[in-house]
Amino acid sequence: MATEQAFEVDVQDVEYQTLNGKARLARVYRPKGTGPFPAMVDIHGGAWNNGDRLNNSTMDQALAERGIVIAALDFRQPPEAAYPASIADVNLGIRWLKANASEFHTAGPVGAIGNSSGGHQAVLAGIRPTFPLYTGLPLPGHPEIDGRLAYVVACWPVIDPLYRYQYAKRLGREELVNSHLRYWGSEEAMAAGSPPTIADQGEEIELPPIFMMLKANDQSHPVEMQEHFIASYRLRGGPIEVETFQSLPERGMDLTNPETTKALNMITDFARRHSAR
Repeated sequence: MATEQAFEVDVQDVEYQTLNGKARLARVYRPKGTGPFPAMVDIHGGAWNNGDRLNNSTMDQALAERGIVIAALDFRQPPEAAYPASIADVNLGIRWLKANASEFHTAGPVGAIGNSSGGHQAVLAGIRPTFPLYTGLPLPGHPEIDGRLAYVVACWPVIDPLYRYQYAKRLGREELVNSHLRYWGSEEAMAAGSPPTIADQGEEIELPPIFMMLKANDQSHPVEMQEHFIASYRLRGGPIEVETFQSLPERGMDLTNPETTKALNMITDFARRHSAR
């Protein structure tokens, strides 16, 4: 288990792409020092429709203080754009962070962390780094860099969008139902972007190490959905570690909660283990 190590942290907003005349920003949390540090892109949640690079600022700051470079990405969301635009932005963000390894004093390999719908997108980006729908945005000057991830941290992910859509419909949770439809458009698209379905169908995929963090009694991310993916990923030979937390808050991170400290240290340990060249 990793222990806390307090680094001072520089925080800056950096443009990682310009698309259709609009700049997309990454908020980079960089530990002060020469490194080399593990590096992760942070993909925020919000049912694929809401939020921005500031969503997980408390977590990102805490991880940077433990010696991890975090690049929290803004990406396209409805109504501006639906699936697969955000995954294409994430794929580019991964490549951009790799290309800037020397500037940010990172170890070179890049991981991803995401929560809820962001956890889903982190896994999807991890298993399909060269999928044509996700790789269309160029990284000027670095055509040789791909979007492969060294590891993924998936925090209570909406790992199967179609399962969660049908679950929300049964419970009458119209806000979730509408969020799914705004982003995905159809049940067919939800199935096409579902990591469990992709794994079950035998598509050739990458199998990066995954640390899946779950919350006990989670009413928005049903355990049956998570268990299906865990079993399918292991059946494909994918390494996956799973930890269920009893008292993490529904939203955000409470740094006074001992389980939050445990979670942050486990994430740090996982990132360090999988960032060695």
